[in-house]
Amino acid sequence: ASKRLRPLRTVVAWRGRAEWDQVMVGLYCGDSRLQQEALDRVSAWKSRYGPKMPLAVDCTAELIRCKVLDSSGRLKSHELILSYGLALVRFVNLITERKQKMVSIPLRQLAREVDIPIWVVDLRHELTHGKLPRLALCRKGCDVVLDWLRKTYWSRQLGNNLCEESEDEDEGQEEVEENAELDNDEWE
Repeated sequence: ASKRLRPLRTVVAWRGRAEWDQVMVGLYCGDSRLQQEALDRVSAWKSRYGPKMPLAVDCTAELIRCKVLDSSGRLKSHELILSYGLALVRFVNLITERKQKMVSIPLRQLAREVDIPIWVVDLRHELTHGKLPRLALCRKGCDVVLDWLRKTYWSRQLGNNLCEESEDEDEGQEEVEENAELDNDEWE
C-alpha cells in the first residue's frame, strides 16, 4: 500500500489562515484604528520572520503606514511626500529588482511586464531624481499601488474570496503557506 506523502510544511510568522485573512482585511479596510492594529501584527510577523517576510506584505504595510500617518494629521505636507515617496520608490525598486538580469533592463519595461502603470515608474523617477511631486500625486500613486498589490498578491492568497472562510482551516493555511513561500521568491 502506497502512503500518501504530505508536502513539507513551511514555517510562517502568522498563526493561521484566520490571522492572515484578518490582517489583510484590516490593512485594506480604510479604518485607521483597524489598519494600525493590522500594521502592529505585520510588525510582529516581521520580527519573527525577518528577511523571509513576503515582499508584498512588507510593501503593503509601508504604504498603509503612510496612509495612517496622513489621516492622523501629525505630519506636514512635505513630510508626507517624503514618506509616500520612500514607500513608492521601495515598491518599484524591489518588485522590479528580481526581474533584472545581468544586463540592465529599463524600469518602464519591467513595470510593463508586471502590469504596473508606467506613470508610477515615472513618479518613482521624479521622487528619486527630480523635483518632489505634489502630495495629491503621491496619494494617488499609493492608492494605485495598493490596489495592484491587493489584486496581484492578497486576492491570490485568499483565492479571490474575501468573505467566505475555508471549510478546512488546515487546508487553507497550507495553501497560504505554499503561496507565501512561492511569492517570497517571486517578490524578493
